[in-house]
Amino acid sequence: MGDRDLRGKPVADAILAEVKTAVADMADSGWVPKLVSITVGDVEAVDVYVRNQRRVAERVGIAFEERNFPGDVTQEEMEVAISTMNVDPRVTGIILQRPVPPQISIKALQSAVHPYKDVEGMNPTSIGNIVYNELDLAPCTAAASVELLKSTNLPLQGLEVVVIGHSEIVGKPIAFLLMAEGATVTVCHHMTRALSVHSRRADAVFVAVGKPKLVTADMIKPGAAVIDIGINALKDEKTGEETICGDVDYDGVSEVAGWVTPVPGGVGPVTVAILMRNTMIALQRQKNAYSSQFRSVATAE
Repeated sequence: MGDRDLRGKPVADAILAEVKTAVADMADSGWVPKLVSITVGDVEAVDVYVRNQRRVAERVGIAFEERNFPGDVTQEEMEVAISTMNVDPRVTGIILQRPVPPQISIKALQSAVHPYKDVEGMNPTSIGNIVYNELDLAPCTAAASVELLKSTNLPLQGLEVVVIGHSEIVGKPIAFLLMAEGATVTVCHHMTRALSVHSRRADAVFVAVGKPKLVTADMIKPGAAVIDIGINALKDEKTGEETICGDVDYDGVSEVAGWVTPVPGGVGPVTVAILMRNTMIALQRQKNAYSSQFRSVATAE
C-alpha cells in the first residue's frame, strides 16, 4: 500500500493545460484575463507565494499585476482601492495576500471583492453558493484538496469521509463540496472526542489543523486516501535548521494508507492551478454578464 504517493504536480498540470486552452479561446474573442495581487506592508513570507502565482499565471497566459500598499494603510483606503478594481473591466480577479497588518480586517476585504472577481472563493456569497451546490468558484485550497481525492478514482458517492479541521476557508467548504458529490462527511475539530474512532472508519481523511504530525498510522484505515493540507515549520534543536511538514506523520501513514499527499508537493501546486481555473471561470461570468447587459440595452433601444 505505502507506495501510492499522491503528488500534486500531475493534477495541477492537467488543470493548467485546460486553463491555457481557455485563455487562448477567450483572447480570440477579445477577453484577456488579468489577476491583481494585493499585498499590505512588507511581508517577506508572502513573496514566495506571489512569485509562484506570477510564474504559473505567465505559464498559462494570464496577466499578473502586483499592487503593494503601505503597512499603515487604513481599512477604508483598502476598501476604496478594491471598489475601484471591482469596476475596472481590465481586472478579472483579485487576490488578497495574507497576513495583513492588525488594523486591516481580512474578512471585510474579502467581502468587498465583487463575487464576479472573487477568484479565491472567499467572499461570503461565493462560500454560500457552495451550500446550494454552485461549486465553480469554491475556495482554492478546499477545491484543490477535493481534486486530489478525485484523482484517486475512488467513487465519491457514498464514500465515508472525515474532515479534521472546520475553518471557514478549508474544512467547511471541503465538507460542502464533498456532500455535493454524494459523500457521507463527518467534520471533526479540537472539541471532537476520540478523534481516531472517526478517522479509522473513513475511506478518505482530510487534515487541516496546523498541528505537526497530528495524524498517525494507527488513526488511518488501511487503503484510505489521506489529504494533508497542513504546512508547519519544525526547527531541529541541534542544528537550528527548519523543515516543512504537514499535519500527517507521512512516513508512518504512507505504510498504511492507499494514497497520501506529501508536504510540500501535494495540495500546494493544485491550489495555484485552481486559482488560475477560477480566474477563467470569473472571466466567463463577466463576459456573460456584459453580453446580457448589452442585449438588454439593445432590446430597449
